[in-house]
Amino acid sequence: MQKVAYSDWGTARYREVWQQQEKLMEKLVCERQAGICGHHHLLVTEHPHVYTIGKNGNQANMMADSVRLQEEGAELIRVDRGGDITYHGPGQLVVYPVFRLDLLDTGIREYIRKLEEVVIRTVGEYGVKGSRMERAAGVWIDAHSPKMRKIGAIGVRCSRSVTMHGFALNVSTDLNYFGYIHPCGFTDRGVTSLEKETGEKPDMDGVKLKVKRHFEEIFEIQFVS
Repeated sequence: MQKVAYSDWGTARYREVWQQQEKLMEKLVCERQAGICGHHHLLVTEHPHVYTIGKNGNQANMMADSVRLQEEGAELIRVDRGGDITYHGPGQLVVYPVFRLDLLDTGIREYIRKLEEVVIRTVGEYGVKGSRMERAAGVWIDAHSPKMRKIGAIGVRCSRSVTMHGFALNVSTDLNYFGYIHPCGFTDRGVTSLEKETGEKPDMDGVKLKVKRHFEEIFEIQFVS
């Protein structure tokens, strides 16, 4: 069973965690080239208000100018993951697996589906039914209906079989911040959170424990400190 080093960053700025992911990614690439197995890594965090645009994202999906972003205490960062624009902020659990897919015997498409499954099983424990949509990575509520809304966003980078970035699950997020963007490039789909769906604010530590358990079940891994 593959070992995964688990690290809870609490609340941390986006660039800081991004830089750590890059260091871990390079380490795993070097280990792979040297024939060393080593540990995978899973980082969990909440970010201060930030918008990120994927490498193929459209700047036009950000509807607020720099002055407005400054007033809201948010920054805008272009990153090297897939996907378009999304928001991260307090009350949102952001999960960054730095995994070697070759050791997990998993391709990138299967990997993304497994990330979706982690989110689906986690929200399911709160009585919320999440599902997938074709050609729209992430986890949705009431998919394929006029009321469709996203609860979990996914954006991944994979290089030389090593992953970084990951998914963001809206737990008790201030959804007003999504009003400044077309989330993931969509103009006709809403966003939601566990708090909005259930009417209660989930305990973040409890959500983290559920996410860890479902990672272990779905990826057949074991977490170590």
